[in-house]
Amino acid sequence: MNWTKIFDGTSIEGWVHVDAGDITLQEGILVTSGGMGLLYYEKQMFEDCIIKVIYKNPGGANSGVFIRIPEKPTEAWMPVNRGFEVQIYDSGDDYHYTGALYSLTPARAKPADPENWNELLITLDGDYTKVEINGIQVTEYTEGDPVPPKKIHYEPERGPRPRRGYIGLQNHGDEDIVYFKEVSFKSLP
Repeated sequence: MNWTKIFDGTSIEGWVHVDAGDITLQEGILVTSGGMGLLYYEKQMFEDCIIKVIYKNPGGANSGVFIRIPEKPTEAWMPVNRGFEVQIYDSGDDYHYTGALYSLTPARAKPADPENWNELLITLDGDYTKVEINGIQVTEYTEGDPVPPKKIHYEPERGPRPRRGYIGLQNHGDEDIVYFKEVSFKSLP
């Protein structure tokens, strides 16, 4: 099955920004600024699919891709606490590094390339989530797997996540500039 683009560089139709900062379309690329907020795709919820995000993070900035958001978000913290954030942050420890499910699973590989475009693939298969970057598996999680206790107030609440949900792109702070040039998905067979 072919990829269905939900962001193709020409429009942000179907995408809604909530909370602080912004993600703007500049010359075919989504660019994060300010923070903390997110741009989410409101037209559908996703399950049993592979989500592809092409991004570049030349400064090692903090951002992320939200998955399994249970309802349309109205502020930036609900997706952190009730969905999963696939971390984009090349300076964190293993639980806060690019490709990890933020503070819940470790990044077991670090294949992100700060100088070039990276292909981030997120597989949602029932209760199973897998993250790959540039063809290398970084982490995986099945609902109910053990996770470390919450250590810092801004880490997500622990607890179950839904099988289906909205997806979104995070803008994090004034110094955190990340670029996105494609968001696509295809259903699992």
